[in-house]
Amino acid sequence: MRRVYFLLPTTQCARAIVSELLIHGVEWRYMHVVANEDVSIDGLPHASLSQRSDLLASLAQGTAAGCATGLLVALIALVFPPEDIEIAGGTVVSLTLSGAVFGACVAALIGVEMPNTRLKRFEVAILRGEILLIIDVPTERVEEIEQMIKHHYAQAHFEGTDPSMPAFP
Repeated sequence: MRRVYFLLPTTQCARAIVSELLIHGVEWRYMHVVANEDVSIDGLPHASLSQRSDLLASLAQGTAAGCATGLLVALIALVFPPEDIEIAGGTVVSLTLSGAVFGACVAALIGVEMPNTRLKRFEVAILRGEILLIIDVPTERVEEIEQMIKHHYAQAHFEGTDPSMPAFP
């Protein structure tokens, strides 16, 4: 699958393209619309929180950092154990997993507020009132979809593709 980006000037254009894509066999769940809060995108497939924010990337980084920190704390506790407490393998695993969970929670709280770095290049256009249409299509259909939209909707601006669709869009 490839993720294809189009900037559209109006919601009417977005609705027409979404309808055309549905007719051409692109499922609703593979289309995502991002717009600023002043633009009404009712009746269009809204991008999910994970598509609009850096939630998933932050979650992965936080989990890794928390896991490493928990493991480091566990190893320090093994080398310098507190008095009257025996540190064993179960404690190491528990501290490592606890660190991973804590890191994931903190990172998720931060990441949900951060805009998606993949969408950074569209930020100015979205603030201007344009609508970003993101379409996830099989690699072999990218050219077909691009040509179909360009042919029928001259006001739609093709903005490229991602080399591959994220594992968890």
